[in-house]
Amino acid sequence: MKKSMILPLMALMLALVLVAAGCTGTSTTPETGAAAETITVTDGFSREIQVPSPVESVVCSGSGCLRYLVYLQGQDLAVGVDSIEKDDRAVDARAYVHANPQFKDLPLIGEFRGKDDPEKIIGIGPQVVFKTGSTGTSYATSADDAEKLQAKTGIPVVAFPYGSLRNDAEKAEMYEGLRVMGQVTGKEDRAEEVIAYIEATMADLESRTADIPESERKTVYVGGVSSAGAHGIVSTEPAYPPFLWIHAENVAAGMGAAHADIAKEALVDWDPDYIFVDIGTAQLGDGSAIGELKTDPALQGLSAVKEGNIYGVLPYNYYNVNYGSVLADAYFVGKVLYPDRFADIDPAEKADEIYTFFVGKPVFGEINDDYGGLAFARIPL
Repeated sequence: MKKSMILPLMALMLALVLVAAGCTGTSTTPETGAAAETITVTDGFSREIQVPSPVESVVCSGSGCLRYLVYLQGQDLAVGVDSIEKDDRAVDARAYVHANPQFKDLPLIGEFRGKDDPEKIIGIGPQVVFKTGSTGTSYATSADDAEKLQAKTGIPVVAFPYGSLRNDAEKAEMYEGLRVMGQVTGKEDRAEEVIAYIEATMADLESRTADIPESERKTVYVGGVSSAGAHGIVSTEPAYPPFLWIHAENVAAGMGAAHADIAKEALVDWDPDYIFVDIGTAQLGDGSAIGELKTDPALQGLSAVKEGNIYGVLPYNYYNVNYGSVLADAYFVGKVLYPDRFADIDPAEKADEIYTFFVGKPVFGEINDDYGGLAFARIPL
């Protein structure tokens, strides 16, 4: 073959290979020098990142990030954890931790709430770093945070807002986070399964109570909600999803969508029919929401206190939102307020069904034991 024909022929062959590869590419594996396939993903901050495919090792940075990996059944991909996963804790509301005690033995990547140690991450050598946090909080993450960590480590960083189920915008953030993590880990089908399960569960809850006339809807309040630690009775969620799904009238709804601390006098004025106590508050001892309801003269005049309508629910937050617990709490709240609409539901059994779907194990009993059996029970004052 003439020399003048060789270069055009080689160029044609290369073009055919690139066309066949589509949006994938190749990179060199540092350990072996072998070529590895890559894909390009767009994360929750519209950053395009090239990541190995299939990915075999990851670390999760930020509050709740590891929870999502477990939801996607990707826990075996984790090769390092932040400090909260290694702490000895007397109580722990995180279902994913109860189901995966092995996380405690993994190498440390840095401090909790996204305070990463780039040198530690480099030493561990994951193929991808996932990074998340809740928008509007002191431990949120951003595109800039992801870019800085990626520059320091030389490892692809895929970041996204954590989201919530409080409203459609934050739900969209959550679903996007699950989907991008699913794309990177090859768990796309599982991501869609998780999203479909959440949607079906919310639809079931709403269908049970949607036709209750407004005049017959109970007035309710949830206090003691954890937020970066345990809090007392004034700590609440104005958009508490369980109340939204079962059409109960949240007396704090006028406080907006984000977590809020109300004035104690407001709770007295609202005087709800039922008070639900997030049992994460129990860590405060006498200063907990339960202690306040027992000892504060103003609170003792509340109708819910006088009539014994005080109930414990699983912690809403513990290193970000515990989604399985939020769904389980909704069935318990529904059972308390509208027992005829939830006659087929045993709240503890339903919680274990939900936990088994999300984290692979029925861990309601373990979590409830950590909190002295206060969940899904009337709290005597």
